[in-house]
Amino acid sequence: MSKTYRLENLSCTSCAAKFEQNIRNLPEAKHVELNFGASKLRVDGNVSIEELEKAGAFDHIRVYPEKQRVAHVPFYKRRQTVETAISFVFLIAGIIASFQLGEAHPWSIGLFGASMLIGGYRMFSTGAKNLSRLEFDMKTLMTIAIIGAVIIGEWREGAVVVFLFAISEALESFSMNKARQSIRSLMDLAPSRALIQRDGELIELETEDIRIGDVLIVKPGQKIAMDGTVLRGESAVNQAAITGESIPATKQPGDEVFAGTMNEEGALEVTVTKRVEDTTIAKIIHLVEEAQAEKAPSQQFVDRFAKYYTPAIIAVAFLVALVPGFVTGNWELWVYQGLAVLVVGCPCALVVSTPVAIVTAIGNAARQGVLIKGGIHLEETGRLQAIAFDKTGTLTKGYPEMTDVLPEEGYTPEEVVKIAASVEVLSQHPLARAITKQAPELYPSERFQSLTGKGVHAEIGGTRIRVGSLKWAEEHGFHAPAAAYRLQESGKSAMAVFSSKHLFGVIGVADAIREESPAIIERLKEIGVDHTIMLTGDHPATAKAIAGEIGVTDIRAGLMPEDKLAAVKELQSKYGRVAMVGDGINDAPALAASDIGIAMGGAGTDAALETADIALMADDLEKLPYTIRLSRKTLRIIKENIIFALALKILALLLIIPGWLTLWIAIFADMGATLLVILNALRLVKVQK
Repeated sequence: MSKTYRLENLSCTSCAAKFEQNIRNLPEAKHVELNFGASKLRVDGNVSIEELEKAGAFDHIRVYPEKQRVAHVPFYKRRQTVETAISFVFLIAGIIASFQLGEAHPWSIGLFGASMLIGGYRMFSTGAKNLSRLEFDMKTLMTIAIIGAVIIGEWREGAVVVFLFAISEALESFSMNKARQSIRSLMDLAPSRALIQRDGELIELETEDIRIGDVLIVKPGQKIAMDGTVLRGESAVNQAAITGESIPATKQPGDEVFAGTMNEEGALEVTVTKRVEDTTIAKIIHLVEEAQAEKAPSQQFVDRFAKYYTPAIIAVAFLVALVPGFVTGNWELWVYQGLAVLVVGCPCALVVSTPVAIVTAIGNAARQGVLIKGGIHLEETGRLQAIAFDKTGTLTKGYPEMTDVLPEEGYTPEEVVKIAASVEVLSQHPLARAITKQAPELYPSERFQSLTGKGVHAEIGGTRIRVGSLKWAEEHGFHAPAAAYRLQESGKSAMAVFSSKHLFGVIGVADAIREESPAIIERLKEIGVDHTIMLTGDHPATAKAIAGEIGVTDIRAGLMPEDKLAAVKELQSKYGRVAMVGDGINDAPALAASDIGIAMGGAGTDAALETADIALMADDLEKLPYTIRLSRKTLRIIKENIIFALALKILALLLIIPGWLTLWIAIFADMGATLLVILNALRLVKVQK
């Protein structure tokens, strides 16, 4: 039996590893999977919440069922924050008393002792237990160091160290909760209850009890609780929570809606199409959490480095305590220095430097409508040298639009379109729909026929009107103007509108490029992606014309799916890391072969969510430059964090040479570095589209 839980107070990677090991030691625990980034735990076996909390009692970890909504406690109301504040008050009082009465005075010792007990009793309790088991972590080393400070009469320094440790722990917990806030905000998007029409009755149910086929009643101003299709009603729905789109989408019968989106105007009746655990928002939450659990290459490097780093620091601490002690005979000073080395050498800042950046970046991207499926994909995106684009539906709109009307003398463009649309209205061809939606009025038509390879014709007022290729018009003795042939050369479909006696004009139709495509390509060049390639099955002339408008640097035309795969591999050998942008369903081989597969329009497309490395939830290319900027900034911050964490520790360790390293400097160097790398990573929250 597998159960999933949410965790509170999980802010330290080493504590998370210890907690996971404690659970593995439980006799009933069969399989344990702890996700530090998402603060989530999955356990196979008959294990109670009480047993889990006992396993995490060393760090006061709280365990809740996955679906239980945990009330948010403000930072200033948290017990840890309150205890730290009280500890600070006693510390200040002790410092004042020590200046007035002396550090050895009973009042000074009492105030410093109260500060240490209030701010550090949790640490002392855990440290003492660890010491009895010969387990050496930060709290064990801190406990030894403070006991040592008290034995040699350094009450003030001991109290300062305890306070610095307590405030650092409180701020570290706050910072990690801030980094994870993106997941919590996603979890709170969809309401837990909804109004359902079932068997002619209106009933309010928990979303877990709603079945596929139920009719969901959504009033204006309410959030939609389940995925489904609109049965009745019309409204504007704000889908920003899912797709990142700022402009509400108009929904009418037959349109798809998503759980967690906001119904803004009219009332809607929605037929439920997915259970609560299968909704798009549920899949996004699951995939984001899985992505945050996946270790990025830089994190794997840090973990390997820490395995050698920690034993090395312990060896250095022993050498600092023993060698100078033998030489000088001043054991008190150098044992103290050795304890300080152990404290400053704790790899907390180093180990947390990467995961906090990954958690923050992936969470920020999810809020912007970009689903990044793991730290490795986040890092790889930051290193891209080239991006290949599928043309249809990616750089272009994916459906034909009427682009040009060339009327013959004596006719207006509106008349030519009206005549053509009156014939095409009976056709199901995509080119026909491009014309008919541009005609507000139509002539009555009858006796419609279609001729493969030529066009269509029908009778209007007793006259047979034909709409078709320029070659078909030539067969009837009409020669279109030179401008019509230039339309064909530019990649457009040119259709002549004529009868047996008259040529009315020529209409140009094309798969129009997205308005934003040229600007997106330009922005990619500005941020350092120099190679942009369009892959298409279209005729080279059409591809060349479209590429000229968009501004891509390379074209590969006339490609079958297997040709696109070969093209991606060729680009990889030529440029290095290559991304492929497509719709997540077509061009699957090319998407899979690329270093990063990026799917357009992931919302509602299960295949895109499951197969792509990155899914742009809206059908919006503008999120692509944002994703690359976010990835590159994440890489930069990870490097800054690793360098800073190591540099600060090396600087502190150099203070051993003149004998200046003290316990409070050691704790500041360790916990201060940890806080600073977390705060540096939180800068990723501010990266916007």
